[in-house]
Amino acid sequence: MTAAVNYKIGNEKLVKVLPSAASHLTSLLEKQGRADGALRIAVVGGGCSGLQYKMDLVDGPRDRDILIPSNGVNVVIDPKSALFVSGSELDFSDDLQQGGFKVTNPNAVVTCSCGESFAA
Repeated sequence: MTAAVNYKIGNEKLVKVLPSAASHLTSLLEKQGRADGALRIAVVGGGCSGLQYKMDLVDGPRDRDILIPSNGVNVVIDPKSALFVSGSELDFSDDLQQGGFKVTNPNAVVTCSCGESFAA
């Protein structure tokens, strides 16, 4: 018997998933057999500007996480990372050179030219 996971439900004021990102995320989760899974977004130290995003596909939230349903998909984020991403939008581009998931973060004071890291 597994213990219940203690998490909170958030809303799109924290992170909003745009339609192109939601579509691609749904496809990735289905390919991995995790149709009910989620995208975990974390902010970790690193990159040229001091902070960077780490994204993983997960089965669901862990203790103390915030679960944000947005555009038909779920995003999970830990409380510390939530402080840095509040108000952000997640988009997806299949551009050959600049493609992938992109976070537009209103809290980022400085971003590097590669768009992979930021300072808040």
